[in-house]
Amino acid sequence: MEKKYYTYILLIEGGALYCGYTDDVEKRFQAHIEGRGAKYTRAHKPLKIVYTKEFDTKSEAMKEEYRIKQLSHSEKLKLINSQAS
Repeated sequence: MEKKYYTYILLIEGGALYCGYTDDVEKRFQAHIEGRGAKYTRAHKPLKIVYTKEFDTKSEAMKEEYRIKQLSHSEKLKLINSQAS
């Protein structure tokens, strides 16, 4: 089975959004909750995963993470809402 990579967005307490990439979204989310995920999520409590997108390569996932990080908060919300519908 080929390894897949994911770009994900977390909803943070207070309404902020955090974007990252991983090969296991649930495991990574658990790491964020336990304070092992990223410096930002140690200081700002992650509430839930609100967006995921699957890729075949780590490079593609990283490029998407970079692209999302360039978006404004409202553009990120549109992206999240477009996946939900």
